[in-house]
Amino acid sequence: MFINGVEMRAVRLEDAAGLAEVLVRNRAYMAPYEPLRTEAFYTEAGQRARIGELLAERDGGRVRPYVLVADGTPIGAINLGSIALGPLCSGGVGYWMDQAWTGKGLATAALEEVCRIARDEVGLHRIEAGTRVGNLASQRVLAKAGFEQYGLAPRYLHVGGAWQDHRLFQLLLHDEPPAP
Repeated sequence: MFINGVEMRAVRLEDAAGLAEVLVRNRAYMAPYEPLRTEAFYTEAGQRARIGELLAERDGGRVRPYVLVADGTPIGAINLGSIALGPLCSGGVGYWMDQAWTGKGLATAALEEVCRIARDEVGLHRIEAGTRVGNLASQRVLAKAGFEQYGLAPRYLHVGGAWQDHRLFQLLLHDEPPAP
């Protein structure tokens, strides 16, 4: 599918080199919001391994990993993960964009598409997301996509080298009962 001229599609092993390149280029920009990573993470081999893990989780029904691609080059990613069916019917979403592509509505549009997939294809009732308290840009993306803040989680994730407080958001997708 295309969003504002940018392709959003399932991630593939062939994306490893491009993802490594964009992650290296955005390393300092994303550092306050990401866990500490090994140097290997920022290599093609590291990204190939990470994609392999995501694809295995996808095959197990636990994640739907996507990449955003412009002119054949990855510029971001969005994952619907922690998929739980049954009475919970919930999942979590995480995303990032190349700094050069922020502010163009792509993250919001990708998030809206992932929410549609979660509702229509996966059958989820809700999606949750968390942001560091000071990550106002990501909070704006969530708000534009219809997410509502429902809580504050002290020392929720170890990112940027320390345990960080996070604002928690959710979007209720429908109120139909779960599939039997």
